[in-house]
Amino acid sequence: MFLYSEKIYTPQGFVKGYIKIVDGKIHGIYEDTEGKFIDYKDKVIVPGFIDIHIHGWATGSFWYEGTEKSLENMSKELVKIGVTSYLATTGTDALDYIKSHLVSGKAAIDNWKPEKGSQVLGFHLEGPFINKEFKGMQKEEHCINPSIEILEDFFQSGGKENVKLITIAPELEGSLEFIKYVNKEGIQVSVGHSAAEFEDIRDLKDYGLGGFTHTFSGMRGFHHRRLGVAGAAMYFDDMYAEFAKQTGKTVSHEAFKIMFKLKGPEGILLSSDSTGLAHVKEPFHHYIRKCTFRPDGEYVNLVYDEGISERINKYDYEKVKNLELSYLDSVKNIINNVNASIGDIAKIASENPAKYIGVYDKKGSIEVGKDADLLVIDSDWNLQDVFLQGIKQELD
Repeated sequence: MFLYSEKIYTPQGFVKGYIKIVDGKIHGIYEDTEGKFIDYKDKVIVPGFIDIHIHGWATGSFWYEGTEKSLENMSKELVKIGVTSYLATTGTDALDYIKSHLVSGKAAIDNWKPEKGSQVLGFHLEGPFINKEFKGMQKEEHCINPSIEILEDFFQSGGKENVKLITIAPELEGSLEFIKYVNKEGIQVSVGHSAAEFEDIRDLKDYGLGGFTHTFSGMRGFHHRRLGVAGAAMYFDDMYAEFAKQTGKTVSHEAFKIMFKLKGPEGILLSSDSTGLAHVKEPFHHYIRKCTFRPDGEYVNLVYDEGISERINKYDYEKVKNLELSYLDSVKNIINNVNASIGDIAKIASENPAKYIGVYDKKGSIEVGKDADLLVIDSDWNLQDVFLQGIKQELD
């Protein structure tokens, strides 16, 4: 199978040619071919997006539902917004609740194939080892100190090899031993939902702290005499700053632009932190949307603060996809905000996430031997086609 484009983005820059795909892998990029090919002319081919922090999307929610089916629904829909692989992300909940989700998640990982859509690469444990002072949407009663014993229980449920990323508050008791252990196991650790001081992170980072979860949100802020977690995110060049979907509301566009100037695209990770809001299990008020979500069987009732309400089927993609900003629309906002280039986006949305969770040998760029996870876009970043390990995906 060959794909032709005048603009194929690789780590070395743009090339013109024919991408040869064999058994789901990129075999090479050639100047000519005698075989059949799909001609994308001046459309751009870039690596697929990798979302390392996503609880749910559209018709599925791993956080709220925690079933294999919920991940199948997410995978089917995520390719429609350019996400070709992701980490199924848990929340801070009762331990048995988390473990049951990991069991279901492992089944989805084991049973995945390219025809099912976006690939679940493993898990991101966002908690429960976080500080209740900065819990955000997490549940205060389930915030606990880091525990190797509890983590090993999670390994039993979901498979140690599937846990790729853990968010912790490193100021909590037991963090040093926990970070050392996790680092030894080859698992990435991010700082999030944390009241840590700058000095805490400075003293612990070389033991295995790699970055920051939803930077500026859910963390001690910056003051010129008390730098906090936000100050550490700005200061340490060797730690990544993850940013959740860029609506401009949770984190202002100006705040993101400051970090982009400081770190450049090499130091930023883009995630969505989407939850799959249509699948809430109990009434939830979204303070930004000014709307209360009320579950109602296969439906969800949206009651807006001004008194308007609507009832939508939570499995109707066209209705639920607009409840949260998509990964692709977040990319477009960043392009408009900081005038990001195609190369910048390839770094923050594909290359950096792949490196961060240890899968850059397989994903994250268009190079020989890697999975053929590819996006075909026009000049406005509208998706034309998506390939997952060489399999063309259904976008309608």
